[in-house]
Amino acid sequence: MNIPPIKVPQGRFIDDYLLYLLARASHLISAEFHEQLRRKGVAIPVWRVLASLVGGEGETVTGLAEVCLLQQPTMTKLLDRMARDGLITRTQDTRDRRVVRVVMTDRGQQVVNDLVEAARRHEAEVMARHPVAEAGELKNLLRGMIQLHGKSRRG
Repeated sequence: MNIPPIKVPQGRFIDDYLLYLLARASHLISAEFHEQLRRKGVAIPVWRVLASLVGGEGETVTGLAEVCLLQQPTMTKLLDRMARDGLITRTQDTRDRRVVRVVMTDRGQQVVNDLVEAARRHEAEVMARHPVAEAGELKNLLRGMIQLHGKSRRG
C-alpha cells in the first residue's frame, strides 16, 4: 500500500509543533475509547485507576496520581469514592508501614476485565488505520521520551 505523504501546513505554529501533535492525537483517539466507557457507565478517571492497577501488586496514591495524570488531592477523593463503590482497597505496604498501597478488589477486577479487552481492540483498530506506523516502534519511542523527560523533570 502506497500512502501519500501528509502535507505539513504552512502558517500556524502549532500545526507542526510536536507537543501539540502528541496532545491532539491523544485527545482524538482517547475520545473514541472514552465513548465506549460512557456507554458502560465507567468514568474516565475510574478507568485510568483500574487500568493502572491491572497486572500489578498495588500502587501508592502518589504513583497513581502520576500515572493517571491527576493532582494528589483529586486522586485521594477519587480513591475514596472507588473504595466506597468496592472497586479498590487501601492497605499498608509490607515493607514501609507509612506507605499506603491501593489494590483492586475482585469487583474492580470484574469491572476492568471487559474494559481492558475493549481497550486492546480499540488500540488494534487505531493501529490498523495507520499501517505505516509500527505499534511496537511507536510505543518504544514514546516510552523512551517518557523515561528521558520524566527523569529530567525529577532531577
